[in-house]
Amino acid sequence: MTVQDLYPTRGSAEVITPRQDPVVWGPSEGLESFEQDGFLSIQDLLSDDEVALYRSELERLIADPAIRADERSIIEPQSQSVRSVFEVHRISEVFARLVRDERVVGTARRILGSDVYVHQSRINVKPGFGASGFYWHSDFETWHAEDGLPRMRTVSVSIALTENHDTNGGLMIMPGSHRDFLGCEGATPKDNYKKSLQMQDAGTPSDEALTKMADRHGIQLFTGRAGSATWFDCNAMHGSGDNITPFPRSNVFIVFNSVENTAVEPFAAPIRRPEFIGARDFTPVR
Repeated sequence: MTVQDLYPTRGSAEVITPRQDPVVWGPSEGLESFEQDGFLSIQDLLSDDEVALYRSELERLIADPAIRADERSIIEPQSQSVRSVFEVHRISEVFARLVRDERVVGTARRILGSDVYVHQSRINVKPGFGASGFYWHSDFETWHAEDGLPRMRTVSVSIALTENHDTNGGLMIMPGSHRDFLGCEGATPKDNYKKSLQMQDAGTPSDEALTKMADRHGIQLFTGRAGSATWFDCNAMHGSGDNITPFPRSNVFIVFNSVENTAVEPFAAPIRRPEFIGARDFTPVR
């Protein structure tokens, strides 16, 4: 079955396509700021005891030689420390319980208006003294181009396991940028994920496009205590800087996709990415 490509990208030039999909697919009550800005920040999603539990599990995972050697672990090119571990809800029952927590999956269902499954999960570790950031991008651009997600019916939550200062490489989002899709220039190399998970290249906007978007939307930096969370739309333009402070910044990142928006073949890549990055198991979270 051929699925229409509503969001062309990775062509001969950058192309802006107005959003073709709702932002909130269910009732919008209580989600007005998410609909308007493309994100929703919650300061106290987790208690201090819960933060301690999840941070301990994160530290256990990144210290495990078997986890480090697994293809689901991404290593910092310079420091050779663990940068991310993917599919943590399958590796760890502790993080699997977090995915099933009604405070987490329930919010995803409200935003997406349906049952949901986990398209991707990971822990991000940004230790102090030089951990590299994530360049500006729309997640949907990659998930559409390389994983085959047809529609913008996907939402992410980043849950802080360390304090987010304004200096230690926190998340930045351009409010309102989720309303237009920026299709990027340039083809997708084969096995692009092996490079992009360390340093994004394909699927990154031009300096000119980013300047126009920042002038129009501004940039918001997220700070907050450990246990705070930020929900953001799949098409929100976001990124984070390097962390050159002594203070680590670690988080757990969960991507929920609607069971009515399951992946097809990639729209702008020669092959699918591995399932630990873009799931092909569409079983709803219960």
